[in-house]
Amino acid sequence: MKIAVVGTGYVGLVTGTCFAETGNYVTCVDIDEKKVESLRNGKIPIYEPGLDVIFDRNIAQDRLHFTTNLEEGIKDAKVIFLALPTPPGEDGSADLQYVLKVADDLGNLLQDYTVIVDKSTVPVGTAEKVQAKIAENAKVEFDVVSNPEFLREGVAVEDFMKPDRVVIGTRSDRARKLMETLYAPLVRQGNPIIFMDERSAELTKYAANSFLATKITFMNEIANMCELLGADVDAVRKGIGTDTRIGKRFLFAGIGYGGSCFPKDVQALAKSAEEVKYDFRILKSVMDVNEAQKTKLIPKLREYFGGDLNGKTIALWGLAFKPYTDDIREAPSLYNIDLLLEAGAKVRAYDPEAMENVKKRVGDKIYFARDAYDAVDGADALLIATEWPVFRTPEFERIGDSMSNKVIFDGRNLYQLEEMKELGFDYFSVGREYITK
Repeated sequence: MKIAVVGTGYVGLVTGTCFAETGNYVTCVDIDEKKVESLRNGKIPIYEPGLDVIFDRNIAQDRLHFTTNLEEGIKDAKVIFLALPTPPGEDGSADLQYVLKVADDLGNLLQDYTVIVDKSTVPVGTAEKVQAKIAENAKVEFDVVSNPEFLREGVAVEDFMKPDRVVIGTRSDRARKLMETLYAPLVRQGNPIIFMDERSAELTKYAANSFLATKITFMNEIANMCELLGADVDAVRKGIGTDTRIGKRFLFAGIGYGGSCFPKDVQALAKSAEEVKYDFRILKSVMDVNEAQKTKLIPKLREYFGGDLNGKTIALWGLAFKPYTDDIREAPSLYNIDLLLEAGAKVRAYDPEAMENVKKRVGDKIYFARDAYDAVDGADALLIATEWPVFRTPEFERIGDSMSNKVIFDGRNLYQLEEMKELGFDYFSVGREYITK
């Protein structure tokens, strides 16, 4: 099948490449000439494990192409995916200007029946707006479908090729048959394609991400209670996670969630509720708690050093909002860097993939280390913000010898309390006993 994907950001590039992998001919369209040229030369602008392998294969087999010309890109396409940015506005609502601009352009370009698919995360009612915008100029029949993505950064290729479920919002039998054909290779093991109306599909994406954000935030609240009550959040997590009604995932305590999806989607759903005059109190609390959680270790750092961080050198392990990505959007690390610099501290940071992106944001205000051990060299304390595997089993003796003080502030609960006691570190984590000499 001939497919077009408009937008070569994270979702668009993964979508286009993975559909090419199932035998389709895919053209990805983007207005960024430098990005398109780079993609044509085989350079991927994001870090996503496994994407490079299928990207290179489909380029070589002439199934994956890139262009800046929308008319050229959608020529003969049976399905056009809109994978465009929907950034939050100042009031938290999703900005649809890019989606609606492309919809306006498509109206004059469609030559035959086409399915237009909203792949971007968009507010309820967007499919109707896209339909109306295209219809202003369209001379052929078309359908607009909602097909939200559920990709987790770091495992996006696996999520796309082996989806738990595919959600498709359409009331058109013609569009339904085309989408079933397109997704059939990805659900051969029996995972469902769930059809519903467009508005329900749009709300499903926001509901899923907001529920997971709520689950994370609830567990962080329990962790904060554990610290006050002398309980251990890891034990509580195991105790409730084995309840099949709750499940084990998204129960790890830490310094909050970040990334491109959870913060934006929770905010957008809360704004949608406000627009229909519904007071979505749970989501307001989720946002408030998560905002505070991101920097909850900074007060402990201040207290440890007698209330003054001026002149202290803090090693920071982890800059990306999660492991296996270079994405720093809403990453807790950035909030901690800002507060540390504001307090007069020096920061020595290391991340396996995200340092270039942070350099663009903070410049030379912090030191970017060669590796994890370079980061702790001469440091007064180590702060851990991202749970990269490389941080899980370090050479603790080497770390202790390199640091001015043997103290770790662990925002991701990577280490066992007994091990830290035996190694002689002062150790502060989230929702667990503080270890001090």
